[in-house]
Amino acid sequence: MTHTSKKVRTRIAPSPTGYFHVGTARTALFNYLYAKRHGGEFILRIEDTDKERSKPEYEKDIIESLEWLGLEWDEGPTKVKSEKLKVESYRQSERTEIYKKYLEKLLDEGKAYYCYCSKEELEAQRVSGEVNGHVFKYSGRCRENAEQRGTLRGTTRNGVIRFKVPEKKISFHDEIRGKVEFDSSLFGDIVIAKSLDEPLYNFSVVVDDEEMGITHVIRGEDHLGNTPKQILMQEALGFSTPVYAHVPLILAPDRSKLSKRIQGVPSTSSGNNDKGSPSTRSGNINTGMDATVRTLRESGYLPEAIINFLALLGWSPGDEREVFLLEELEKIFDLGKIQKGGAIFNIQKLDWFNAHYIKLAPKEHLEKLLQDFVPEKWFQDERFSRAVELERERMRTLRDFEKTAGFFFELPEYPAERLVWKESTSEITKKHLEVIVGIMEETLGDGLKKRLMEYAEEVGRGGVLWPLRVALSGLEKSPGPFEIIQVIGREEAIQRVKAALIIICAARQE
Repeated sequence: MTHTSKKVRTRIAPSPTGYFHVGTARTALFNYLYAKRHGGEFILRIEDTDKERSKPEYEKDIIESLEWLGLEWDEGPTKVKSEKLKVESYRQSERTEIYKKYLEKLLDEGKAYYCYCSKEELEAQRVSGEVNGHVFKYSGRCRENAEQRGTLRGTTRNGVIRFKVPEKKISFHDEIRGKVEFDSSLFGDIVIAKSLDEPLYNFSVVVDDEEMGITHVIRGEDHLGNTPKQILMQEALGFSTPVYAHVPLILAPDRSKLSKRIQGVPSTSSGNNDKGSPSTRSGNINTGMDATVRTLRESGYLPEAIINFLALLGWSPGDEREVFLLEELEKIFDLGKIQKGGAIFNIQKLDWFNAHYIKLAPKEHLEKLLQDFVPEKWFQDERFSRAVELERERMRTLRDFEKTAGFFFELPEYPAERLVWKESTSEITKKHLEVIVGIMEETLGDGLKKRLMEYAEEVGRGGVLWPLRVALSGLEKSPGPFEIIQVIGREEAIQRVKAALIIICAARQE
């Protein structure tokens, strides 16, 4: 067992400085699953202390993305605040007085101090360290020089607050990596606040985790270096230390860190997509698309597919099974089965999951999902429902429907030569189309396919079925002609074949 005797409480704490990244979404998923597996609580906290970069629209995107993925939090923005723990706010910007109280405590107990060293002085210390072959760490000048601090206090030079880092070995058990050890003598005294009203990340996260009763901190391995510093502050403040698990990063196909772009897929707009607007799943295949939940959603991926895909990025159930719904993952998720190495973001695998869930989606639900990806007039067309049922087998994303099914609603222009099967001729093709029209006009109901197939077997299947399918779709690749007729209806099919005759006759007269 990896959890303590306390009720498990995990958290996701994104910064609203950009749209919700898929890496953060996976971390949120792991925190959510661990809490649910152990009957615990999942908390959402907004770390918005970066006043310049934090924006309301990004916080809105975080909340909407988590809700869309089905990762409902027990406490956080828009949820009832915890009465038991007296959590007043889940936004760091609204918790300044709480941080101030603990900063003053450290200052009063001599565990922190004001530092007035200028940027130039610190740069000189860094250069001096490099010359002597040392990794830069603060010299401790203001820690030891009380007279200087007294002289500079209240001057135009702004001071920061530094934490007195005790020089010691810090070891802790990581649920993924096992025993991890750091030497704090390499750190130097770290800045924990720009002022009493401006705490920095490493300090505010320590206070928040304690005040919110967080028992397990599951986060990316890029935070591993922060953990020993946070443990030291926990000890200085008399806080408990949560269980840590540092998850390997998601990697791009070239094994670099997956940052803002997913390479190897068509670009997609991150702006507003009006219903019925042209597909944005187009563009240079080398440009990639934004690595955000918002962009995946706009590209036509289903939440079930994204959840399933993200869960298997760095985690394994221990068997060969790959397909899991969220409620199934809640029952089997185990931190011990997270791998130590980075996981590759394979967009083809995501496409596979998405196609799978599109095929499984109830008919009415799939039609509703497609409303945001097709022109409104399509949705109102009686052919829409039949087209969806036929095309779902070919769709990787919801956006694909607009591209593959457009011919059902409006026949595209096509060249006459597309109607001609391989070694056939336009004259022979014209004769076949005339016979096809005759059969279609004379035959009703289920007998149509039988009559057309009898003719095709008599004179050659390719020479008959190829021009019939092209006449109905205008495309080189499409569903079979009889499937198309089922969607558009017999009368529309007759009109399209007659239009094909006009096209091929016109071409022969040129």
